[in-house]
Amino acid sequence: MPTLFRLLATLGILAGLAYGGMFALVKYVEPKKGEISVRVPVEKLNKPQ
Repeated sequence: MPTLFRLLATLGILAGLAYGGMFALVKYVEPKKGEISVRVPVEKLNKPQ
């Protein structure tokens, strides 16, 4: 039984760390917003078959 408890405690701690990391990313990181344009060469659009 102690092994099962240790496994569950370890998994709980890891899940808590993952949840805390995701929460910190959501709370403190602001994504950069902007328009993106990429030129595509005509050769890539009209490939010979």
